[in-house]
Amino acid sequence: EYELFNNYPNPFNPETIIEYKVPKTGQVKMAIYNVLGQNVRTLVDEHQPAGTYQVMWDGTDNLGNKLSSGVYFYQLVGENALITKKMTLLK
Repeated sequence: EYELFNNYPNPFNPETIIEYKVPKTGQVKMAIYNVLGQNVRTLVDEHQPAGTYQVMWDGTDNLGNKLSSGVYFYQLVGENALITKKMTLLK
């Protein structure tokens, strides 16, 4: 079963770690969304073997721009799995 753990630290500045578990080899996507539901950053979008992974997010968007303080959502998508959690970026 796919698992998405709470990011730490939360709230964070300037970076946070997101840990997740993949139960079997397959396509995995980890993305960050703002409160409007817009994708601001894609951290992972690749085929991964089963295992536990950590990815760091530094509060920037896909173009490298620093994002403003606020609530963001991180979402793990895998085969038959969609898990979303929220985090807070403080400046």
